[in-house]
Amino acid sequence: MSEGQSWEGNWKVRLYERVRDRGYDSLTAFAETRPTASLLALAKELGPDDIAGVQVYSGLLAEAERRKQVTRLVRSLLVRELWAYLPKGWPAVRDDANRFKVAKALGLWSSLIPTTHEKRVEQARAVLRATPPPPGWRPLGPDDELLLTLLPDEEA
Repeated sequence: MSEGQSWEGNWKVRLYERVRDRGYDSLTAFAETRPTASLLALAKELGPDDIAGVQVYSGLLAEAERRKQVTRLVRSLLVRELWAYLPKGWPAVRDDANRFKVAKALGLWSSLIPTTHEKRVEQARAVLRATPPPPGWRPLGPDDELLLTLLPDEEA
């Protein structure tokens, strides 16, 4: 199958079969063992030709909603974007090139956020711009201390 064929057949069944084939009981469990991998990297690992990053996102969001862990997913998505677009960590110098990299990571992260969390993400982005993290900061996962401060769990 080509990338365009990732929507053919029952992609949800295919996605979860691949997850189970790798020994995980959920897509979340699979993704959490790779906390810095992009959604595209996760998709390629599960099916280089027939799983799309958006399908991985859809599955992760559905699981997070069922488990009432959407805020944790939102933090994990930020981790993935930061690793993709700021591979050396938060930039020390705030020049145009670095501002663009930060804006790209935060903008792409924002585009993935469910509407229920848009306001909180907007506030977190404002905090990150106003008081940037230390140079080199690169969270290793969704339970990073700074991320927990920016986006504490609210779900019960």
